Amino acid sequence: MTQQQLSIEPLGDHDYLVWVGVAEDIDDTAVTLRVRADPDVVHQISGSEADDKRVIAATIAYLTARQRADDLPGDLDLQDVAGFYDDYVELLQAQLQG
Repeated sequence: MTQQQLSIEPLGDHDYLVWVGVAEDIDDTAVTLRVRADPDVVHQISGSEADDKRVIAATIAYLTARQRADDLPGDLDLQDVAGFYDDYVELLQAQLQG
């Protein structure tokens, strides 16, 4: 069973430094990502309760359910994620607004 830890640090202007720590058996690894929380995508997902960090955390969970954290690109933009995955916005809306 894999247990994931997440740390999100704001860099300013909707940019964040994200550490994804994954504990697997004996080996501990951490992946560092830079994430751009596109305001339009954040608002589309979370509506009037727009919260960059909450959407980023849900996005990382969404992405790591589909691939390993160390396979993610070092720079992520939520606009790109929304364009690449057809169900991304809808699933996160249901999760965060429901």
